[in-house]
Amino acid sequence: MLRTLAEPAGYEEEIKKSRFVCYAARADDTEEARLFLESVRDPNATHNVWAYKIGPSYRFSDDGEPGGTAGQPVLRAIEGHGLDHVIVVVTRYFGGIKLGAGGLARAYGGVAAECLRRARVLEVHPTGRFALELPYADAARLYPLLVEHGARKLGEGYAPERIVWEVEVRLDRVEAFERALRDASRGEARLRPLE
Repeated sequence: MLRTLAEPAGYEEEIKKSRFVCYAARADDTEEARLFLESVRDPNATHNVWAYKIGPSYRFSDDGEPGGTAGQPVLRAIEGHGLDHVIVVVTRYFGGIKLGAGGLARAYGGVAAECLRRARVLEVHPTGRFALELPYADAARLYPLLVEHGARKLGEGYAPERIVWEVEVRLDRVEAFERALRDASRGEARLRPLE
């Protein structure tokens, strides 16, 4: 299961006269992350720090802050909330008071964490596409099993004496769905993965 953001989120906080503005959004690939960064980056700000995590890929930038004090704490906030396919950008407007390395890490990480804490989280379950072959006579009787097991019909084709539905099924439900189909069709319905 993938935990990501349901919609973009934002949060703002003043820390020792510096203003920190955080933006977070779902990003399913590096191009989406780059486009989001470009859309919220403020060239007039002192720093635009960012981090993203997309599956096994992650990157971060301190954007001129001392190494390890900005981008890494933002990435840790993403990981600490158990999120994936997420980009977070924290923009800092310097207020004249230096925060020191520890203060910067706490500020960037804290603002990112608070933004993510307030964000609406979406749980996405991995799905697979399958061909479901069944006798024409069983189609009306087996269709309710799709709904019962959360499967979605994407298309329909025909073969001699059989109908073929292209379906999308949550991977954690495939085994139970297949068993129910087999039981309801006396072994006539067949589910096979599509590439």
